[in-house]
Amino acid sequence: MPRAYSIRAEDIAAERERVGGDFEQVDVSKVIKLDDLELAPVGASDVRIRVLAVSAEHNIAHAALADTVNITEMRGGKIYPGNSAVGEVIEIGAAVTKFSVGDIVATHCNGGPDAYGYPMRIWAYDQPDSVGWYGEEAVVGDWQLIPLPLDCGLNLWEMAALPLRAPTAYHLWRRAIGIYRLKVSREQRASVNVLAFGGGVSELFLMLARHEGHRAFFCSGSAERRKALEAFGIEGFDQRAYNRFADRDGVKSFIKDAKAATGGEGMHIVCDMLRGPVFAAGIAVAARAGVNVSAGWQLDTGVSYNSAGASTKQLTLDHVHYETLAGCAAATELYGSVFRPTIHSEIYAFEDLPRAMAEMHENVQTGIPIIRVASEMPAAVAELIP
Repeated sequence: MPRAYSIRAEDIAAERERVGGDFEQVDVSKVIKLDDLELAPVGASDVRIRVLAVSAEHNIAHAALADTVNITEMRGGKIYPGNSAVGEVIEIGAAVTKFSVGDIVATHCNGGPDAYGYPMRIWAYDQPDSVGWYGEEAVVGDWQLIPLPLDCGLNLWEMAALPLRAPTAYHLWRRAIGIYRLKVSREQRASVNVLAFGGGVSELFLMLARHEGHRAFFCSGSAERRKALEAFGIEGFDQRAYNRFADRDGVKSFIKDAKAATGGEGMHIVCDMLRGPVFAAGIAVAARAGVNVSAGWQLDTGVSYNSAGASTKQLTLDHVHYETLAGCAAATELYGSVFRPTIHSEIYAFEDLPRAMAEMHENVQTGIPIIRVASEMPAAVAELIP
């Protein structure tokens, strides 16, 4: 029986009680615990994988915090999380033709596609009965796997950072630039100013923008991450210089600096969370006919803004969930050529996954956190491990 991490509703309740309901004081490592998992039998269209590496994801922290919704309680009191992984195929069902034993694959987390391919639910989060990939092995449908491009130029840890983040960034970018082009043609303005606030998805979003010839700005409190993005021609703002937008003075200072950096125009495309303190800053620096796309719902489920002002400014706000199945595959094609993620300096051991999640919640990591799950790696990836 393989080991896998689980989150239980009673552990969430106990930690909440310990800190008096203060989410800032919650120790996520006390909620995510190593467990045993009895895997479902491999069906005709299923694939069994040995998980090689995973990345820590913010929605797992949300599950542990139950800050926006208590998804663990809604799912019956216990979930096995994990939204992205790279793994080795060790068994296939009788009807599987896309994969063979020994293939190296990536997962995606589109849980239940609608008629257009967009997810109604996310795998290992709110998709009923879904079991995630923070474990030693997993059984998944073959439709949930994508061949990992081992020759893309990235190492294994860099590729492990991308299965969730790359499709999200890809979707955000194609929506944002598509909406902007409905309002402003390429002939009217070929190169636009693009701003994103500091995280793994935002890094990739800006890499796409820069790859397509636009001017890109990264607002982050991490000097290491800003420096890493400078290598791609992405300009940085230190979010700490504006007190992380905790007050109006910080927003005003950011407006002044952003306008100075863009010749008074502001940002034509902004990627933020459409909530929390960065929302006001993103709206404030938006250019006319700008587009503000959401990279998630990390801090809250609600948002308010001056709709009359946004209308006058021709500002569009767009909420994005996750990519289609085709979009996930398309994003994977960009590994190495466009997407080159910043990785946290420590590669965590499998037993240290709870600490990795806690440190991500505390915002102390210098890049995307990676957890090595398998102690022994297959020969196919041996040369891809730094």
